[in-house]
Amino acid sequence: MNDFWTTILDFAQTTTTRVGKQLMQDFGQVQALQKADGSLVTRADKWADQEIRDAIASTFSGYGILTEESDQAFPGTEWCWVIDPLDGTTNFTRGIPIWSISLGLLYQGTPIFGYVYVPPLNQAFHGFWPGTSGLSTPTGAFLNHHPIHTSMDTPSSNHFFNLCSRSLAVVQNGFPCKIRMLGVASYNFLTVATGATLGGVEATPKVWDIAGAWVIVQAAGGTWTSLKSTPFPLSSGVDYSDRSFPTLVVSRPELVPVFTPFLQNLEI
Repeated sequence: MNDFWTTILDFAQTTTTRVGKQLMQDFGQVQALQKADGSLVTRADKWADQEIRDAIASTFSGYGILTEESDQAFPGTEWCWVIDPLDGTTNFTRGIPIWSISLGLLYQGTPIFGYVYVPPLNQAFHGFWPGTSGLSTPTGAFLNHHPIHTSMDTPSSNHFFNLCSRSLAVVQNGFPCKIRMLGVASYNFLTVATGATLGGVEATPKVWDIAGAWVIVQAAGGTWTSLKSTPFPLSSGVDYSDRSFPTLVVSRPELVPVFTPFLQNLEI
């Protein structure tokens, strides 16, 4: 790994570890307020957002920043960090130990590096996915620096599939897997990357929910299917605060037609 990518990975690890340590002190102890879109926000979200933005500004001069809690318009810079300082705020406020800090690094509007840290579980995911960027990057997806890959299994009643609270219409007679709802968009998809689940659906994820996981899932061998509009590349000057990107993720391409028929009643 060359110096540039080592710097990127070290920065993501150091910053999320530091921020995560403080968030663990606030875990289950803070009151939440409801935002205009119905989601929750706490002082911990806002603190973490500021800490990460300050760290980026001091380390990566000229890089853009797109974040859930403040800068919600894509600045159109060649390089841009996308931040979700606390994915899973509802879990966080209720004391449920599944929530994450998610970072994605975009090149020309498309993620090529993703890092998602889950402090309560001490799990750190990262991956590189150059796609069509033409860049030479490291390869692979990792959990705590160990390589991960999606499952090659055939769906059965002993396998899992993740839903969000807005995708319950997927549950129908004949659905081939057991259902789980984890409450965190990034972690929903990352369990596919590790092989723990065969697929997942998120009906209303925002760019900051998916930028980090988008890279890691594909680097792990997973298939990312946009159910409405494709999120990437982002468009310069666009405010992404009210744009959702319904998504199906499965462990391998052959499973797309297996699960797609169950998505017909999904409101997206």
